[in-house]
Amino acid sequence: MGRGRTGWPVTLTTGSAPVVTLRPLKRSDVAAWRSARQRNAAWLVRWDATAPPGSPPRPVTFRTLVRRLAAAARQGSTLPFAVEVDGRFAGQLTVNNIVRGSAQFASVGYWLDKDFAGRGVMPRAVAMAIDHCFQVAGLHRIEVAIRPENSNSLRVVEKLGLHEVGYAPRFLHIDGDWRDHRLYAITKEEVPLGLLRRLESTSDADPS
Repeated sequence: MGRGRTGWPVTLTTGSAPVVTLRPLKRSDVAAWRSARQRNAAWLVRWDATAPPGSPPRPVTFRTLVRRLAAAARQGSTLPFAVEVDGRFAGQLTVNNIVRGSAQFASVGYWLDKDFAGRGVMPRAVAMAIDHCFQVAGLHRIEVAIRPENSNSLRVVEKLGLHEVGYAPRFLHIDGDWRDHRLYAITKEEVPLGLLRRLESTSDADPS
């Protein structure tokens, strides 16, 4: 598969410890993905997207999920990453809803195995993804929508310096109902040298 306008497929990595890597999610991740989801079920269920009544069901198998995400990646509408920490599967990050034309916009969603929390993993992963979107995929604005109760995800955008740009009542169907979300965004002009570089140069950035 050749690289399209988004630069996909691509692998991104940081050089400092712990080494955080974003790479394409693949079918061979099935065992690690299932293990992480099972071990973290109680921690993740409150933040998991669900299918609203009357809509097509979400993928019921990991293989179906990967197949759908891969098809969307080929079409240039999604970038589905596995998150690795020091070579171990640690979670998932997806650049969703890539819009071209006059918008050049996308949103980012993610989840992390609790075993890797508190080490600054997800802020670095999100920063790498956003840098790729701005520097390679040609996007201009990235948005992250977070439930007000999700303190861990709020800490990620705070560490990254993303601005809160709005509040969306009943914005996404999460954990079985329509949930309110706080909206955060960043544009390319705000990080001319890259978001990861800005994050790592912030002297008071502590792990989260």
